[in-house]
Amino acid sequence: MSIVSDAWDYVTTAENWTGQNGLTSPTFDGGWRFSQDSILALGLEHLWLSFASVTLAIMVALPLGIFLGHVRKGATATVILSNVSRAMPTLALLTLFAASAIGVGNQAVILAAAIFAFPPILTNAFTGMAGVDPDIRDAALGQGFTRRQVALKVELPLAIPLIAAGLRTATVQTVATVPLAALVAGGGLGVIINSGLALQNYGQVLAGAVIVAVLSLVIDAVMAAMQRAATPAPLREAVAA
Repeated sequence: MSIVSDAWDYVTTAENWTGQNGLTSPTFDGGWRFSQDSILALGLEHLWLSFASVTLAIMVALPLGIFLGHVRKGATATVILSNVSRAMPTLALLTLFAASAIGVGNQAVILAAAIFAFPPILTNAFTGMAGVDPDIRDAALGQGFTRRQVALKVELPLAIPLIAAGLRTATVQTVATVPLAALVAGGGLGVIINSGLALQNYGQVLAGAVIVAVLSLVIDAVMAAMQRAATPAPLREAVAA
């Protein structure tokens, strides 16, 4: 029970949340970074790393998945690309990037996490677009819609629930994976866990793990609400029925 009590003491100590010098600290080059002794600062950095990674993945995977799903081509390539991306261990990618010209720190984390977030976004975008009933496409074309209008005004709205589900999965997975950043001198809540392991303070390790888990659940709840809001009402009613 000492580990649990140590974890409780860690999360209930106000100074651990605010840090000794606030949420930011100066760097040697005149810049600033999030304080490494503040749970709030590390949490903000964790969210920023996750947001940057998912945004980068969206910029590549979403247009690609929508296009391939619309033209109904590249299904095999999409599956292979997604499976290869999933098979890449995030820790191995972090290590490779850190050893390359990219170097250690948050840049390596963002790239590695973006690759990890890529598969569910690509797969769901492709599946959502390609899964639209061909009769609906033909009816829209018969009404005089161009192929671009069919893609944007017919297929995309119907594919939104699956696309939103892919974004939700990618975001939650990324938030839960970003703690590995601490292993390559990155930031985020993984710093709490890594520091606890280095100091053999397992109460701090447990506290960091619980904080990451709670944050992941909160993000999942937020993304679920956004997914529901993005789904057209008729589709929500059809699913409920």
